[in-house]
Amino acid sequence: MAATRWGCLGPGKISCDFFLAIQDNLPALEHEFVAVASRDENRAKEFAERFKFKRYYSSYDDVANDKDVDIVYIGTLHTTHVELSLKMLKAGKSVVCEKSMAMNLKQAKLVLDTAKTEKGLFIEVCWSRFFPVYDLIRSELGKGTLGEVRMVQANFCKQVAHFDRVKNISMGGGGVLVFGIYCIQFACLVFKEMPESITVVGGLLGDVDEGACVILKYRGGAMANLTYHVNSGMGKNTAVILGQKGKIELDDPFHCATRCRTPSGEHEFPLKHNDYNFINSSGLSYEAAAARDSLLKCSLSEIEHPKYSHADSIMVHSIMDEVRRQLGVKYPDFD
Repeated sequence: MAATRWGCLGPGKISCDFFLAIQDNLPALEHEFVAVASRDENRAKEFAERFKFKRYYSSYDDVANDKDVDIVYIGTLHTTHVELSLKMLKAGKSVVCEKSMAMNLKQAKLVLDTAKTEKGLFIEVCWSRFFPVYDLIRSELGKGTLGEVRMVQANFCKQVAHFDRVKNISMGGGGVLVFGIYCIQFACLVFKEMPESITVVGGLLGDVDEGACVILKYRGGAMANLTYHVNSGMGKNTAVILGQKGKIELDDPFHCATRCRTPSGEHEFPLKHNDYNFINSSGLSYEAAAARDSLLKCSLSEIEHPKYSHADSIMVHSIMDEVRRQLGVKYPDFD
């Protein structure tokens, strides 16, 4: 079976972790690193040398035009995700795009509609959804071991406000796109529908959202209590699903958890450790493997991955738009 031939846009920290995770965990014969591009050619060259990419470019167009590339990983600043996703899809490439795939719902729909038109695989890699812990959650919910779920709680608070990409509106800064998305996708995983109401209380850091408490109320009175903050000390960034018969608890950090407790007992899925930039980044291999699996199965009707479908992206972006609306955060170049 032929190798999946990768391109990479943006040789930053998350891209380093993504391709290192592939090297650490997946069969070398199944993944071939073909081309990387950066506006800074020296960075592209250094990245290519480190991960043994065959070619490096100073233009993203060159990756789009490289006939040896099957699928492109986009790890650039999220203000550029839509432009680059559209470019790659229209060039006939499959796309794995880091979250957030867009700055708002309108942009997200544009990309997903283009994927449908071009019949191209597009995955917004909210990496949480590809972890074994999340597979276990799906299984437990499917079996009904918790009974009727009445409450979901998730917390993601950390001090990252000093980073330009977090505090600057022009770089798409703000907490909901950085941390809030993880809490929101967790609630969406459990309830699988838009909430009946969304209540947001939060504060601003200049022009961007510093943090918020988000209450999602669902049909029948079930609720999600979600908290995120980018300018606080490290909290217990855990998550819990509370049903009438039992609960599921995810350890810190819940968005890339390797341990959880369910009605069937405690479960652990250890990861390899290496020179990664972010915690548990070895788990990025799960989404890379899923992308290869989707690519191998891709047909006219399969342009997404079921673990984080296009409908999931739409739901999460719809909620994030409403969170920003209530907080008064607008991106001048996008909203």
